[in-house]
Amino acid sequence: MEWDAPAVVLDVRPHGEGGAIVSVMTEAHGRHAGLAKGGTSRGQAALWQAGNLVEARWVGRLADQLGAMSAEMVHPAAALAMEDPLALAALRAACAVAEGALPEREAHPRIFHGLVAFVATLARDTALALPDLVRWEADLLAELGYGLDLARCAVTGGTEDLAFVSPRSGRAVSEPAAGEWRDRLLPLPRFLLGQGPSTAADWAAGLKLTGHFLARDVFGVQHKGLPAAREMLLDRVAAAT
Repeated sequence: MEWDAPAVVLDVRPHGEGGAIVSVMTEAHGRHAGLAKGGTSRGQAALWQAGNLVEARWVGRLADQLGAMSAEMVHPAAALAMEDPLALAALRAACAVAEGALPEREAHPRIFHGLVAFVATLARDTALALPDLVRWEADLLAELGYGLDLARCAVTGGTEDLAFVSPRSGRAVSEPAAGEWRDRLLPLPRFLLGQGPSTAADWAAGLKLTGHFLARDVFGVQHKGLPAAREMLLDRVAAAT
């Protein structure tokens, strides 16, 4: 059993004498782990960094075995993000969310392509990539069956002045309909509605919004909290507002 495919490195854990258990995401094979011999060696350490785009090869005697993983570098995203702490935090957060949220060996092509697009945008402009990350997390929620309903107000049915999201239902609420419940609702950044540019405050609001539902509906059912890397990204973005 074997396959070759473009992949995003999600996670690396040392294993044995210089080896590593690596986890990657591909279009057809989903989140897939394998043993990289010498994965923590000087020659391979730069390859197996979370966020890198690689051409991965997996080989196993049986389909359900851990198998052996090898790869060639396509895009060194981790190294390119090293000089920008915010970009590096965003890259690590996205990979940690994908690693923790996605079922193993279950294909999610839309989420894979969205992650690759985020990594590509991050290499060009962090300010453009952060809204993409929030939108990708919203897509991930939808893919796993927990999609947000931002099309119209849950109270009035209208489509104008949508400004909040119910933390219970995930449905949008308009500014006029919020009323006395305003302080209990989650702010809805306009970029999630495809409207206008965004600021660090909008990014923080978006990360809080998707983070709430990821924590409750995805990681909560696993009896886990949000990944530490995701929490650190929100802290970093909030500090910049």
